[in-house]
Amino acid sequence: MTANTTAALLSLPISLFQPTKINTRKVGRGGLRMVAVLEGDGLVGKKSDWSKLFDVDVPRPRFPQCKGKFLGVNQALDVARFDIQSCDWRARQDVLTIMQLHEKIVEVLNPLARDYKSIETMKKDLAELPEELAKAHKQVHISEARVSTAMAKLAYMEALASDKLIQDTNRIESETNSPSSSSASLDTVKRKMPPKSLNVSGPVKQYHPFMKNFWYPVAFSNDLKDDTMIPIDCFEEPWVVFRGNDGKPGCVQNTCAHRACPLHLGSVSEGRIQCPYHGWEYSTDGKCVKMPSTRLLNVKLRSLPCLEHEGFIWIWPSSEPPTTTLPSLEPPPGFKVHAEIVMELPVEHGLLLDNLLDLAHAPFTHTSTFAKGWSVPSLVKFLTPVSGLQGYWDPYPINMEFRPPCMVISTIAISKPGKLEGQSIQQCATHLHQLHVCLPSSRQKTRFWRRIYGW
Repeated sequence: MTANTTAALLSLPISLFQPTKINTRKVGRGGLRMVAVLEGDGLVGKKSDWSKLFDVDVPRPRFPQCKGKFLGVNQALDVARFDIQSCDWRARQDVLTIMQLHEKIVEVLNPLARDYKSIETMKKDLAELPEELAKAHKQVHISEARVSTAMAKLAYMEALASDKLIQDTNRIESETNSPSSSSASLDTVKRKMPPKSLNVSGPVKQYHPFMKNFWYPVAFSNDLKDDTMIPIDCFEEPWVVFRGNDGKPGCVQNTCAHRACPLHLGSVSEGRIQCPYHGWEYSTDGKCVKMPSTRLLNVKLRSLPCLEHEGFIWIWPSSEPPTTTLPSLEPPPGFKVHAEIVMELPVEHGLLLDNLLDLAHAPFTHTSTFAKGWSVPSLVKFLTPVSGLQGYWDPYPINMEFRPPCMVISTIAISKPGKLEGQSIQQCATHLHQLHVCLPSSRQKTRFWRRIYGW
Protein backbone atom coordinates (compact mmCIF):
# COMPACT_ATOMS: atom_id res chain seq x y z
CA MET A 1 0.00 0.00 0.00
CA THR A 2 1.35 3.43 -0.88
CA ALA A 3 2.12 6.00 1.77
CA ASN A 4 -0.27 8.49 0.13
CA THR A 5 -3.18 6.07 0.39
CA THR A 6 -2.39 5.23 4.02
CA ALA A 7 -2.16 8.89 4.98
CA ALA A 8 -5.36 9.74 3.15
CA LEU A 9 -7.25 6.94 4.89
CA LEU A 10 -5.83 7.73 8.32
CA SER A 11 -5.96 11.54 8.14
CA LEU A 12 -9.59 12.38 7.41
CA PRO A 13 -12.79 10.87 8.82
CA ILE A 14 -14.93 8.95 6.32
CA SER A 15 -17.78 11.29 5.31
CA LEU A 16 -20.30 8.44 5.46
CA PHE A 17 -19.80 8.05 9.20
CA GLN A 18 -21.73 10.04 11.78
CA PRO A 19 -20.25 11.01 15.16
CA THR A 20 -21.24 8.66 17.96
CA LYS A 21 -20.99 8.77 21.71
CA ILE A 22 -17.64 7.52 22.90
CA ASN A 23 -17.71 4.63 25.35
CA THR A 24 -15.20 2.21 26.76
CA ARG A 25 -15.95 -1.18 25.28
CA LYS A 26 -14.46 -4.10 23.35
CA VAL A 27 -16.15 -5.50 20.27
CA GLY A 28 -15.51 -8.96 18.89
CA ARG A 29 -16.02 -9.58 15.19
CA GLY A 30 -14.54 -12.39 13.13
CA GLY A 31 -11.97 -13.12 15.82
CA LEU A 32 -10.44 -9.61 15.56
CA ARG A 33 -10.18 -7.62 18.77
CA MET A 34 -11.35 -4.02 18.37
CA VAL A 35 -10.90 -1.44 21.10
CA ALA A 36 -13.26 1.54 21.06
CA VAL A 37 -12.15 5.08 21.90
CA LEU A 38 -11.61 5.70 25.60
CA GLU A 39 -13.39 8.49 27.39
CA GLY A 40 -12.15 10.34 30.45
CA ASP A 41 -8.58 9.21 31.12
CA GLY A 42 -7.86 8.19 27.51
CA LEU A 43 -6.06 10.18 24.87
CA VAL A 44 -9.21 11.26 23.06
CA GLY A 45 -10.85 12.22 26.33
CA LYS A 46 -8.40 15.11 26.56
CA LYS A 47 -10.12 16.63 23.49
CA SER A 48 -6.92 16.79 21.52
CA ASP A 49 -6.82 17.65 17.84
CA TRP A 50 -6.74 13.91 17.10
CA SER A 51 -10.20 13.17 18.55
CA LYS A 52 -11.97 13.61 15.22
CA LEU A 53 -9.72 10.99 13.66
CA PHE A 54 -11.06 8.21 15.88
CA ASP A 55 -14.62 9.39 16.55
CA VAL A 56 -16.32 7.35 13.81
CA ASP A 57 -19.05 4.72 13.82
CA VAL A 58 -18.45 1.09 13.08
CA PRO A 59 -19.35 0.79 9.37
CA ARG A 60 -22.32 -1.36 8.50
CA PRO A 61 -23.12 -2.81 5.06
CA ARG A 62 -26.04 -1.38 3.09
CA PHE A 63 -27.01 -4.81 1.73
CA PRO A 64 -27.67 -7.99 3.74
CA GLN A 65 -25.22 -10.82 3.36
CA CYS A 66 -26.86 -13.34 1.00
CA LYS A 67 -24.90 -16.54 0.62
CA GLY A 68 -25.23 -18.27 -2.72
CA LYS A 69 -26.85 -15.29 -4.45
CA PHE A 70 -25.42 -13.05 -7.16
CA LEU A 71 -25.11 -9.33 -6.47
CA GLY A 72 -25.74 -6.56 -8.97
CA VAL A 73 -22.91 -4.28 -10.09
CA ASN A 74 -23.93 -1.43 -7.78
CA GLN A 75 -24.40 -3.84 -4.85
CA ALA A 76 -20.96 -5.33 -5.46
CA LEU A 77 -19.44 -1.84 -5.53
CA ASP A 78 -21.12 -1.01 -2.23
CA VAL A 79 -19.77 -4.22 -0.72
CA ALA A 80 -16.25 -3.31 -1.88
CA ARG A 81 -16.60 0.20 -0.44
CA PHE A 82 -17.82 -1.29 2.84
CA ASP A 83 -14.68 -3.47 2.94
CA ILE A 84 -12.53 -0.31 2.66
CA GLN A 85 -14.56 1.51 5.32
CA SER A 86 -14.29 -1.49 7.64
CA CYS A 87 -10.51 -1.72 7.12
CA ASP A 88 -10.24 2.02 7.67
CA TRP A 89 -12.12 1.71 10.96
CA ARG A 90 -9.86 -1.11 12.09
CA ALA A 91 -6.75 0.86 11.14
CA ARG A 92 -7.93 3.81 13.22
CA GLN A 93 -8.37 1.55 16.23
CA ASP A 94 -4.85 0.14 15.75
CA VAL A 95 -3.35 3.63 15.59
CA LEU A 96 -5.34 4.61 18.66
CA THR A 97 -3.99 1.60 20.54
CA ILE A 98 -0.40 2.67 19.78
CA MET A 99 -1.08 6.24 20.87
CA GLN A 100 -2.62 5.01 24.13
CA LEU A 101 0.42 2.83 24.77
CA HIS A 102 2.69 5.81 24.20
CA GLU A 103 0.57 7.72 26.69
CA LYS A 104 0.99 4.86 29.13
CA ILE A 105 4.78 5.11 28.75
CA VAL A 106 4.63 8.80 29.58
CA GLU A 107 2.46 8.01 32.59
CA VAL A 108 4.90 5.35 33.84
CA LEU A 109 7.89 7.66 33.45
CA ASN A 110 6.11 10.67 34.93
CA PRO A 111 8.10 11.91 37.97
CA LEU A 112 4.87 12.63 39.85
CA ALA A 113 3.73 9.02 39.42
CA ARG A 114 6.98 7.59 40.81
CA ASP A 115 6.10 8.72 44.32
CA TYR A 116 3.15 6.35 44.36
CA LYS A 117 4.75 3.30 42.70
CA SER A 118 7.41 0.96 43.89
CA ILE A 119 10.49 0.28 41.79
CA GLU A 120 9.36 -3.32 41.17
CA THR A 121 5.97 -2.09 39.89
CA MET A 122 7.63 0.38 37.51
CA LYS A 123 10.00 -2.32 36.23
CA LYS A 124 7.07 -4.64 35.58
CA ASP A 125 5.12 -1.93 33.75
CA LEU A 126 8.11 -1.02 31.60
CA ALA A 127 8.81 -4.68 30.78
CA GLU A 128 5.28 -5.20 29.48
CA LEU A 129 5.14 -2.06 27.34
CA PRO A 130 7.59 -3.08 24.54
CA GLU A 131 5.67 -6.30 23.89
CA GLU A 132 2.35 -4.45 23.76
CA LEU A 133 3.82 -1.84 21.41
CA ALA A 134 5.23 -4.52 19.12
CA LYS A 135 1.81 -6.20 18.90
CA ALA A 136 0.11 -2.90 18.14
CA HIS A 137 2.60 -2.02 15.39
CA LYS A 138 2.15 -5.47 13.88
CA GLN A 139 -1.61 -4.96 13.85
CA VAL A 140 -1.16 -1.64 12.01
CA HIS A 141 0.79 -3.40 9.24
CA ILE A 142 -1.97 -6.01 8.99
CA SER A 143 -4.56 -3.23 8.66
CA GLU A 144 -2.50 -1.56 5.92
CA ALA A 145 -2.45 -4.83 3.98
CA ARG A 146 -6.21 -5.19 4.38
CA VAL A 147 -6.81 -1.65 3.15
CA SER A 148 -4.54 -2.27 0.15
CA THR A 149 -6.46 -5.45 -0.75
CA ALA A 150 -9.81 -3.69 -0.37
CA MET A 151 -8.64 -0.78 -2.57
CA ALA A 152 -7.56 -3.20 -5.28
CA LYS A 153 -10.92 -4.96 -5.07
CA LEU A 154 -12.78 -1.64 -5.38
CA ALA A 155 -10.72 -0.63 -8.43
CA TYR A 156 -11.51 -3.98 -10.05
CA MET A 157 -15.24 -3.62 -9.32
CA GLU A 158 -15.30 -0.06 -10.67
CA ALA A 159 -13.67 -1.27 -13.89
CA LEU A 160 -16.32 -3.99 -14.22
CA ALA A 161 -19.08 -1.45 -13.57
CA SER A 162 -17.65 0.91 -16.19
CA ASP A 163 -17.52 -1.88 -18.80
CA LYS A 164 -21.09 -2.88 -17.92
CA LEU A 165 -22.27 0.71 -18.32
CA ILE A 166 -20.64 1.00 -21.75
CA GLN A 167 -22.23 -2.27 -22.89
CA ASP A 168 -25.67 -1.18 -21.67
CA THR A 169 -25.31 2.20 -23.39
CA ASN A 170 -24.33 0.58 -26.71
CA ARG A 171 -27.21 -1.88 -26.45
CA ILE A 172 -29.69 0.91 -25.68
CA GLU A 173 -28.47 2.96 -28.64
CA SER A 174 -28.84 -0.02 -30.99
CA GLU A 175 -32.36 -0.74 -29.70
CA THR A 176 -33.33 2.91 -30.00
CA ASN A 177 -32.11 3.15 -33.63
CA SER A 178 -33.86 -0.07 -34.66
CA PRO A 179 -37.03 0.65 -36.74
CA SER A 180 -38.75 -2.44 -35.36
CA SER A 181 -38.68 -1.19 -31.79
CA SER A 182 -42.17 -0.88 -30.37
CA SER A 183 -43.39 1.85 -28.05
CA ALA A 184 -43.27 -0.57 -25.13
CA SER A 185 -39.64 -1.40 -25.77
CA LEU A 186 -38.82 2.31 -26.07
CA ASP A 187 -40.37 2.91 -22.68
CA THR A 188 -38.17 0.13 -21.27
CA VAL A 189 -35.11 1.71 -22.86
CA LYS A 190 -35.93 5.10 -21.38
CA ARG A 191 -36.25 3.60 -17.92
CA LYS A 192 -32.85 1.92 -18.27
CA MET A 193 -31.02 4.99 -19.56
CA PRO A 194 -28.45 6.27 -17.03
CA PRO A 195 -29.22 9.68 -15.49
CA LYS A 196 -27.86 12.61 -17.47
CA SER A 197 -25.17 14.79 -15.96
CA LEU A 198 -23.81 18.14 -17.06
CA ASN A 199 -20.08 18.28 -17.74
CA VAL A 200 -19.62 22.01 -17.27
CA SER A 201 -15.99 21.94 -18.30
CA GLY A 202 -16.35 19.85 -21.41
CA PRO A 203 -13.33 18.06 -22.86
CA VAL A 204 -10.30 19.70 -21.27
CA LYS A 205 -6.88 19.28 -22.84
CA GLN A 206 -3.65 18.78 -20.93
CA TYR A 207 -1.98 21.93 -19.65
CA HIS A 208 0.58 23.44 -21.99
CA PRO A 209 3.97 23.60 -20.21
CA PHE A 210 4.25 27.30 -21.07
CA MET A 211 1.25 28.06 -18.83
CA LYS A 212 3.39 27.50 -15.73
CA ASN A 213 5.87 30.19 -16.74
CA PHE A 214 3.94 32.98 -15.01
CA TRP A 215 3.55 34.41 -11.56
CA TYR A 216 0.18 33.31 -10.14
CA PRO A 217 -1.61 35.12 -7.30
CA VAL A 218 -2.88 32.47 -4.88
CA ALA A 219 -4.11 34.32 -1.78
CA PHE A 220 -4.86 37.69 -0.24
CA SER A 221 -2.09 38.92 2.06
CA ASN A 222 -4.63 39.69 4.79
CA ASP A 223 -5.68 36.02 4.92
CA LEU A 224 -2.16 34.75 5.64
CA LYS A 225 -1.39 35.39 9.31
CA ASP A 226 1.83 34.42 11.09
CA ASP A 227 0.23 31.34 12.65
CA THR A 228 -1.99 30.26 9.75
CA MET A 229 -1.52 28.44 6.46
CA ILE A 230 -3.46 28.30 3.20
CA PRO A 231 -3.65 24.98 1.28
CA ILE A 232 -4.01 25.37 -2.48
CA ASP A 233 -4.00 23.20 -5.58
CA CYS A 234 -2.22 24.51 -8.66
CA PHE A 235 -1.99 22.54 -11.90
CA GLU A 236 -3.25 19.44 -10.08
CA GLU A 237 -0.51 19.56 -7.44
CA PRO A 238 -1.12 20.20 -3.70
CA TRP A 239 0.76 23.07 -2.05
CA VAL A 240 0.54 24.94 1.23
CA VAL A 241 1.47 28.59 1.84
CA PHE A 242 2.63 29.95 5.21
CA ARG A 243 4.88 32.66 6.63
CA GLY A 244 8.42 32.10 7.84
CA ASN A 245 10.08 33.52 10.93
CA ASP A 246 10.96 36.66 8.97
CA GLY A 247 7.31 37.21 7.99
CA LYS A 248 7.94 36.39 4.32
CA PRO A 249 5.63 33.84 2.67
CA GLY A 250 6.76 30.45 1.44
CA CYS A 251 5.10 27.70 -0.56
CA VAL A 252 5.98 24.01 -0.06
CA GLN A 253 4.54 20.69 -1.14
CA ASN A 254 1.47 19.86 0.97
CA THR A 255 2.66 16.32 1.71
CA CYS A 256 4.94 15.30 4.56
CA ALA A 257 8.07 13.46 3.40
CA HIS A 258 7.64 10.90 6.19
CA ARG A 259 4.20 9.31 5.83
CA ALA A 260 2.62 11.58 3.19
CA CYS A 261 0.25 13.22 5.67
CA PRO A 262 -1.23 16.54 4.38
CA LEU A 263 0.70 19.29 6.15
CA HIS A 264 -2.21 21.73 6.21
CA LEU A 265 -3.80 19.50 8.88
CA GLY A 266 -0.99 20.50 11.21
CA SER A 267 0.02 23.88 12.63
CA VAL A 268 2.42 26.78 12.11
CA SER A 269 4.70 27.95 14.90
CA GLU A 270 7.81 30.15 14.85
CA GLY A 271 7.86 30.20 11.06
CA ARG A 272 7.73 26.41 10.63
CA ILE A 273 4.88 24.15 9.57
CA GLN A 274 4.50 21.03 11.70
CA CYS A 275 3.09 17.74 10.44
CA PRO A 276 0.25 16.51 12.71
CA TYR A 277 1.27 12.86 12.33
CA HIS A 278 4.81 12.63 13.78
CA GLY A 279 5.67 16.28 14.38
CA TRP A 280 8.19 16.80 11.58
CA GLU A 281 8.73 20.52 10.99
CA TYR A 282 9.59 22.31 7.74
CA SER A 283 10.78 25.82 6.93
CA THR A 284 9.49 27.93 4.02
CA ASP A 285 12.18 26.54 1.68
CA GLY A 286 10.90 22.98 2.30
CA LYS A 287 13.83 21.84 4.46
CA CYS A 288 12.95 19.58 7.40
CA VAL A 289 14.44 21.18 10.50
CA LYS A 290 13.01 18.90 13.20
CA MET A 291 12.35 15.14 13.40
CA PRO A 292 11.06 14.07 16.81
CA SER A 293 11.78 10.50 17.93
CA THR A 294 14.57 9.97 15.39
CA ARG A 295 17.88 11.44 14.29
CA LEU A 296 17.73 14.46 11.98
CA LEU A 297 18.26 13.54 8.33
CA ASN A 298 18.77 15.73 5.28
CA VAL A 299 15.19 15.85 3.99
CA LYS A 300 13.69 18.59 1.84
CA LEU A 301 10.25 19.01 0.30
CA ARG A 302 9.63 20.62 -3.07
CA SER A 303 9.08 24.34 -2.79
CA LEU A 304 8.09 27.13 -5.18
CA PRO A 305 9.33 30.71 -5.48
CA CYS A 306 6.90 32.76 -3.42
CA LEU A 307 6.56 36.55 -3.06
CA GLU A 308 4.23 39.14 -1.54
CA HIS A 309 3.26 42.04 -3.79
CA GLU A 310 0.46 44.65 -3.71
CA GLY A 311 -1.55 42.77 -1.10
CA PHE A 312 -1.31 39.36 -2.80
CA ILE A 313 0.71 36.17 -2.31
CA TRP A 314 2.27 35.00 -5.61
CA ILE A 315 3.89 31.70 -6.63
CA TRP A 316 5.92 30.59 -9.65
CA PRO A 317 4.79 26.99 -10.44
CA SER A 318 7.27 26.33 -13.25
CA SER A 319 10.47 24.34 -12.87
CA GLU A 320 12.17 27.08 -14.90
CA PRO A 321 13.65 30.00 -12.96
CA PRO A 322 11.40 33.08 -12.72
CA THR A 323 12.04 35.40 -15.63
CA THR A 324 8.99 37.64 -15.94
CA THR A 325 8.11 40.54 -13.67
CA LEU A 326 5.10 40.54 -11.39
CA PRO A 327 2.02 42.14 -13.00
CA SER A 328 0.42 45.08 -11.24
CA LEU A 329 -3.12 44.62 -9.95
CA GLU A 330 -3.48 48.02 -8.32
CA PRO A 331 -6.84 49.76 -8.96
CA PRO A 332 -7.09 53.25 -10.45
CA PRO A 333 -6.30 56.12 -8.05
CA GLY A 334 -9.01 56.88 -5.52
CA PHE A 335 -10.47 53.36 -5.28
CA LYS A 336 -10.69 51.47 -1.98
CA VAL A 337 -11.23 47.78 -1.27
CA HIS A 338 -14.86 47.07 -0.36
CA ALA A 339 -14.97 43.26 -0.40
CA GLU A 340 -12.79 40.18 -0.93
CA ILE A 341 -14.31 36.80 -1.87
CA VAL A 342 -12.65 33.37 -2.21
CA MET A 343 -14.39 30.18 -3.39
CA GLU A 344 -13.74 26.84 -5.10
CA LEU A 345 -15.71 26.28 -8.32
CA PRO A 346 -16.13 22.91 -10.14
CA VAL A 347 -15.22 24.30 -13.55
CA GLU A 348 -12.08 24.56 -15.67
CA HIS A 349 -10.40 27.95 -15.29
CA GLY A 350 -10.30 28.74 -19.02
CA LEU A 351 -14.06 28.35 -19.32
CA LEU A 352 -14.54 30.60 -16.29
CA LEU A 353 -12.29 33.27 -17.83
CA ASP A 354 -14.32 33.14 -21.05
CA ASN A 355 -17.53 33.73 -19.12
CA LEU A 356 -16.08 36.64 -17.15
CA LEU A 357 -14.93 38.34 -20.35
CA ASP A 358 -18.27 37.86 -22.13
CA LEU A 359 -20.44 40.67 -20.71
CA ALA A 360 -23.32 40.09 -23.11
CA HIS A 361 -24.85 38.00 -20.32
CA ALA A 362 -25.25 41.03 -18.03
CA PRO A 363 -28.95 41.93 -18.80
CA PHE A 364 -29.91 38.27 -18.29
CA THR A 365 -27.80 37.26 -15.29
CA HIS A 366 -27.24 40.43 -13.25
CA THR A 367 -30.84 41.64 -13.32
CA SER A 368 -30.96 42.18 -9.55
CA THR A 369 -27.68 44.13 -9.25
CA PHE A 370 -25.83 46.52 -11.54
CA ALA A 371 -27.65 45.44 -14.76
CA LYS A 372 -31.14 45.84 -13.35
CA GLY A 373 -33.38 47.38 -16.00
CA TRP A 374 -30.79 47.19 -18.80
CA SER A 375 -32.25 46.69 -22.25
CA VAL A 376 -31.10 43.86 -24.52
CA PRO A 377 -29.49 45.33 -27.66
CA SER A 378 -29.71 43.67 -31.07
CA LEU A 379 -25.91 43.62 -31.30
CA VAL A 380 -23.20 43.74 -28.66
CA LYS A 381 -19.68 44.67 -29.76
CA PHE A 382 -16.35 44.53 -27.96
CA LEU A 383 -13.91 47.12 -29.26
CA THR A 384 -10.14 46.84 -28.74
CA PRO A 385 -8.52 50.15 -29.70
CA VAL A 386 -5.32 49.48 -27.74
CA SER A 387 -4.67 45.74 -27.90
CA GLY A 388 -6.49 42.45 -28.17
CA LEU A 389 -6.30 41.97 -24.40
CA GLN A 390 -8.34 45.02 -23.38
CA GLY A 391 -11.18 47.13 -24.69
CA TYR A 392 -14.73 48.23 -23.97
CA TRP A 393 -18.24 47.04 -24.63
CA ASP A 394 -20.70 48.81 -26.88
CA PRO A 395 -23.42 49.77 -25.96
CA TYR A 396 -22.56 49.00 -22.31
CA PRO A 397 -20.26 51.42 -20.43
CA ILE A 398 -17.91 48.64 -19.31
CA ASN A 399 -14.15 48.36 -19.79
CA MET A 400 -12.64 44.88 -19.71
CA GLU A 401 -9.05 43.65 -19.61
CA PHE A 402 -7.42 40.22 -19.50
CA ARG A 403 -4.06 40.09 -17.75
CA PRO A 404 -2.11 36.88 -18.21
CA PRO A 405 -2.11 34.34 -16.91
CA CYS A 406 -5.51 34.23 -15.17
CA MET A 407 -6.80 37.69 -14.23
CA VAL A 408 -9.79 39.69 -15.52
CA ILE A 409 -10.25 43.35 -14.60
CA SER A 410 -13.52 45.18 -15.21
CA THR A 411 -14.64 48.77 -14.66
CA ILE A 412 -18.37 49.43 -14.84
CA ALA A 413 -19.77 52.96 -15.12
CA ILE A 414 -22.79 53.04 -12.83
CA SER A 415 -24.39 55.61 -10.55
CA LYS A 416 -26.84 53.13 -9.02
CA PRO A 417 -28.25 49.73 -9.98
CA GLY A 418 -30.27 49.88 -13.19
CA LYS A 419 -29.21 53.39 -14.14
CA LEU A 420 -26.66 54.07 -16.88
CA GLU A 421 -24.91 57.37 -17.44
CA GLY A 422 -23.50 57.74 -20.93
CA GLN A 423 -22.05 55.17 -23.30
CA SER A 424 -18.57 54.95 -21.75
CA ILE A 425 -16.96 55.02 -18.32
CA GLN A 426 -15.56 58.50 -19.07
CA GLN A 427 -19.13 59.86 -19.16
CA CYS A 428 -19.97 58.60 -15.67
CA ALA A 429 -18.64 59.89 -12.37
CA THR A 430 -19.14 56.65 -10.40
CA HIS A 431 -17.51 53.33 -11.21
CA LEU A 432 -17.42 49.78 -9.91
CA HIS A 433 -13.95 48.28 -10.27
CA GLN A 434 -13.47 44.51 -9.96
CA LEU A 435 -10.55 42.09 -10.04
CA HIS A 436 -11.19 38.41 -10.81
CA VAL A 437 -8.51 35.73 -10.39
CA CYS A 438 -9.02 32.18 -11.74
CA LEU A 439 -6.28 29.91 -10.38
CA PRO A 440 -6.15 26.57 -12.29
CA SER A 441 -6.43 24.11 -9.41
CA SER A 442 -7.11 21.19 -11.75
CA ARG A 443 -8.73 20.57 -15.10
CA GLN A 444 -12.10 20.34 -13.34
CA LYS A 445 -11.68 22.86 -10.51
CA THR A 446 -10.78 26.55 -10.16
CA ARG A 447 -9.87 28.55 -7.08
CA PHE A 448 -11.74 31.78 -7.78
CA TRP A 449 -11.25 34.94 -5.84
CA ARG A 450 -12.58 38.41 -6.38
CA ARG A 451 -11.74 41.85 -5.05
CA ILE A 452 -14.32 44.66 -5.38
CA TYR A 453 -13.27 48.31 -5.29
CA GLY A 454 -15.30 51.50 -4.99
CA TRP A 455 -14.91 55.15 -4.24
